[in-house]
Formats: sequence, structure tokens, C-alpha cells
Amino acid sequence: MERLSGLFGSLRYGAVRAGCNSVAAIALAGCAANAETVTIAALGDSLTAGYGLPAGQGFVPQLEAWLLAQGADVNVVNAGVSGDTTAGGLARVDWAITGDTDAMILELGANDFLRGIDPAVSRENLAGILEASREAGLETLLVAIPASNNYGADYRIAFDGMYTDLADEFDVPLYPDFFAALDTAEDTSGAAQRYFQADGLHPNAEGVALIVEAIGPEVLKLVEAASAQAAAQTVAE
Repeated sequence: MERLSGLFGSLRYGAVRAGCNSVAAIALAGCAANAETVTIAALGDSLTAGYGLPAGQGFVPQLEAWLLAQGADVNVVNAGVSGDTTAGGLARVDWAITGDTDAMILELGANDFLRGIDPAVSRENLAGILEASREAGLETLLVAIPASNNYGADYRIAFDGMYTDLADEFDVPLYPDFFAALDTAEDTSGAAQRYFQADGLHPNAEGVALIVEAIGPEVLKLVEAASAQAAAQTVAE
């Protein structure tokens, strides 16, 4: 992935709640028709934060709009920070998870790769985030950012393998490549020109739309699982 040969944008800290104007609610996984809104914390870096895009065109607002269009009663919270590493994500995971959070999308690792951080260190940080999510009882989707061969094949294998290992260890679903929809949309050079911003690293609004369309069904499963979990807890109480 040559697009990961540069640096991501400057650090921007803070969680921005995406707009949620729909009042639609559906029965998911056997839940009641008037189930409560599922709140998803999207913990990530600039790819999650929506670096370089107008408000409403980033990953989080486009994903929330896609989910609402499917009939899901959902609120996606933007906990993406441009330039963030897995260490940064671990440091702020407790801030990202609130009492209202039902699920998490975890998308981190790109900046670790850009900095050549030891995959063992990145793996430990991601494990810490997944452990915090598990302790909070959250349904979690792990999103991988595959590495290139910039640091050699051994590094790439170790880096890519950490996502698979962690998904197995914590028994969470894995979305294997955040950029998969763009890599298959057309030839690599064409995709870089059409679906990426001028830096060649961050998707533009059109590219984000393709990414959301591809990952959306997996996030919808996350919503269903969180709804089912909430319904089970309600019955138990």
C-alpha cells in the first residue's frame, strides 16, 4: 500500500457526535420494535476522524447515514483523532467509552506502520483496547489496515497477522482491510486519483462512500448483536 508511504495529518483531539435525525426503529435480532438507540464509538485515526473532508462527508457521518437508511436506530460517535497511534488509542479508550456506549469500531494501526513501530508493541496496545471493550461489555468490530513491504516482508507479515490473532483471541469480527473497496474499485493508479485526496493517503468523500457501502453490512451486524445483548440484559433484569 504505497499510499501509506507518507505521514497522516496533524493531531486533532476530541469526539464529535455525528448528527442523528432519524427516529426510525426496527426490531433487530429479536429485540422489541421500540428498542433503544444503539450507540457506537468509532475509535480510530484520521481515517475515522474524516481528515480533510467537509462536515458530514467523513467516515462516521456517512456510515451513520447508511445505517439509518437501512432502518437501524443508531448513533455513531466520532472518536477518531488524526495522527493517532495504537498507543494513543489505548490512552484514551476510557474517554471514548461512556455509559451510553453499546458497541465499538476499532480502526487503528496505520500510523504505527508509518512510524515503523514494532508490531509486537502495536499488538499489545490493540489488545489493551479490546480488553477495555470486553470489560465494558461492548460488541466490537476490529478493522485492519494492511501494511506494505516498506519495512520488509517479515514486518508486513507480523503487522498484518496481529489483527487476525487479536480477532481470534478476543473473539471479535475482523474487517480485513479498511481500503478494500477502493483497491477493487478499479486499477490502483486510477483509484488513487479518483477516490483519494491530493495526499494519496486519505479517501475523498466519494471514496468514503465506497468504503461505507462495503463495511456497512458488517457494522449492521454489530448493531444487531448490540441490540440483542441489550434485549437479553433487559430480560435478565
